[in-house]
Amino acid sequence: MRIPCIRKLEISKFTFNPFMKIYTRIGDDGYTSLTGGQRVPKYHPRVEAYGSVDELLSWIGLLRDFKENESRKELLIYIQDQLMRCGATLATEDPDISRKIKYLPGEKCISVLENEIDRMEAKLPPLANFILPGGHMLVSYCHIARCVCRRAERSVLRLNDTEKIPSIIYKFLNRLSDYLFILSRLVSLEVDNKEISWPV
Repeated sequence: MRIPCIRKLEISKFTFNPFMKIYTRIGDDGYTSLTGGQRVPKYHPRVEAYGSVDELLSWIGLLRDFKENESRKELLIYIQDQLMRCGATLATEDPDISRKIKYLPGEKCISVLENEIDRMEAKLPPLANFILPGGHMLVSYCHIARCVCRRAERSVLRLNDTEKIPSIIYKFLNRLSDYLFILSRLVSLEVDNKEISWPV
């Protein structure tokens, strides 16, 4: 499949300084800084939202490490890039959406996932029941990533109740959870892992 080029993320605030220490002590008071400088508690809904996205990004990295996903590595890197953009947007306090536009996920990110879901689903037998996760380590990790994705989506929607969030972020997370479910099924097929339907 053709995956859109990964655009360079232009966020000067996040430029890495090789001489900067990893610990700063400025977060020892239980507060952290959003992009723009606003200090908020580390349990703030905005921090919870981008923290959940960050956790999901790491789980996608784990999926990428499996040799069974070698043919999907480019797509998984693309997904990680989109999640970095989601996190960068969520970490920005500026309510002016037009100033956030350079951080946003790509316009085609949802259609990229939908096209891949359709392509994978065409290889799978119809699903009539729920599936019990497990049977192969990679399959289980796909399901864990799916659950983390759902949690990230809930965190973003909770934040959206009080602070307007670009809809492309929660739409992308919603579609990504679907992708991860279908990926778990396709991996099961590829590694000859028998799916266990529920009710058993």
